[in-house]
Amino acid sequence: MKNRIPDEVLKEMFPKKLNRLQSSDVVYAQLKKMILSGKLKEEQRLRREEFAQIFGVSETVVARAFSQLKKIGMIIIKPRVGSYVV
Repeated sequence: MKNRIPDEVLKEMFPKKLNRLQSSDVVYAQLKKMILSGKLKEEQRLRREEFAQIFGVSETVVARAFSQLKKIGMIIIKPRVGSYVV
């Protein structure tokens, strides 16, 4: 896959899965950190399913985090197309 996030980057950022008590705020903070650090590149596609699996949360939780990132202009969400880093 062209824009897949390298496994070593994911393992560095997320050494273990989140527990159920942690929410979209934690996912949001980690994704924001990855974007600001350059680990997620401009125009890179972000897949809810992939991050839900990485974090061990539902896609709904990831969608909420994506929505927060969109509000601050870090990603764009194109309906029926995907979410991308700005």
